[in-house]
Amino acid sequence: MLRRTALTLLIAAALATPGAAQQVLTLQQAITMAQEQGHEARSVRATLEAARHRNDAFGARLMPQLSFGGTLPRYNRAIIPVVQPDGSTLFRPLDQTDAQLTATVSQRLPTGGDFFVSSSLATLSVSGDQSIRTWSSTPVSFGLRHDIFRPNTLKLEKREQPVRMELAERTFLEAREDVALRTTTLFFDLYSARVGLANATTNVAVNDTLFTLNKGRYEVGKIGENDLLQSELALLRARTSLDGARLELDRATAALRLALGLAAGTPLDVTVGPEIPTYPVDTTRAVAEALRNGANVTEANLGELQARRRVTEARLNNGFGATVQASFGFNATASEFDLAYSNLLEARTVALAVEIPLIQWGARSATVQAAKAEQRQAESAAKLAHDQTAQDALFAALQLEQARRTLALSAKADTVAAKRFEVAYNRYVIGRITIDNLYMAQNEKNEALNQYVQALRGYWMAHYRLRRLTLYDFETGQVIR
Repeated sequence: MLRRTALTLLIAAALATPGAAQQVLTLQQAITMAQEQGHEARSVRATLEAARHRNDAFGARLMPQLSFGGTLPRYNRAIIPVVQPDGSTLFRPLDQTDAQLTATVSQRLPTGGDFFVSSSLATLSVSGDQSIRTWSSTPVSFGLRHDIFRPNTLKLEKREQPVRMELAERTFLEAREDVALRTTTLFFDLYSARVGLANATTNVAVNDTLFTLNKGRYEVGKIGENDLLQSELALLRARTSLDGARLELDRATAALRLALGLAAGTPLDVTVGPEIPTYPVDTTRAVAEALRNGANVTEANLGELQARRRVTEARLNNGFGATVQASFGFNATASEFDLAYSNLLEARTVALAVEIPLIQWGARSATVQAAKAEQRQAESAAKLAHDQTAQDALFAALQLEQARRTLALSAKADTVAAKRFEVAYNRYVIGRITIDNLYMAQNEKNEALNQYVQALRGYWMAHYRLRRLTLYDFETGQVIR
């Protein structure tokens, strides 16, 4: 296999276009480049960054929030109706300016309510025959708003947010492994095209030599016209295959270049070493790591949490509920700003609002039952995701072992087929076998080489697919981070 691979790469290098030095990449180098600078990799990193920023924003909203607002100013000039002491209404002109500023510090409570501390200042100015100007201040006011017999949305959100963030992290890691898988496909498309071009070039040279040899034999009457025509047909087919191989090489090079984020026209070539990792794969470990690290399992867990939340909200939002609001502070009013903070008086507010549904015609019960049905669906989906993940990981591990065995057999078959063609070619030259046997050996050599390249592709695809399903590197024995 070493000799065969070295020969193939030597021929490919000889066929390379002279000029700028080509960038020769191994599979791991190509994957690293795609994961660092490829367009798809940049997209998945941006998605993860967005999720992290949303998580930071969620945590920040749990901290005390300071806000400042008001009206600066509001002017109103109009004729308005004014009720007189005797009950009649007269229309009077109004020329009024007012302004208000409020600073508030609020904090969400673990129980689901909101606590706030505020301070405000307002002024009112009326122009006209009875012009006035007054100030009103509330230096400090403490308040509370809390729902009773209603869902604690903060508690529910705090349960879900860590799972959302975990899902985002694992989805990112799986997306990176997806990039590795797609890069592996494109890498071996190029490698296969390189090997195919080298083999097609060799076939053209061999068939051209055979056609020249057969023309001489035909002229002296050693072979018939049918053998000569068959040899010429083989040469024409080899040249056609060579043209197709060149086009396929250009296409595969452009595709890999795009995936790696390289500029159009950048010289690019690949190389594949003959050695492959021989680490053992424990199917039990593969299943356990897939269940522990898989994004689809985490997504199913999030679905169950959200389904339970919908059941809770359906029960509490459609039944008896109440809201209590209370505040306590100090305020004052004066005609001058300097006096607006003197002689403060207590200000208290308490309100209890209740909501008691009397007749719903079964709407609450139906809503709860619908939420429970969705919960059962989420539980079934989670169980399916769990079982499917375990099954995929199991067969991915088994497929890797099979791919390793297939590769070893294909490498041996490639060596045998190449040796058989060499022997057949030499025997044909000395007239010991027919041309049909020679071309049969050549076709088998071509097929064996193609199968070897595909087996090499299959092994590395199985290797990275197992990594993607388990988010575990069996070669190093570490979880992928």
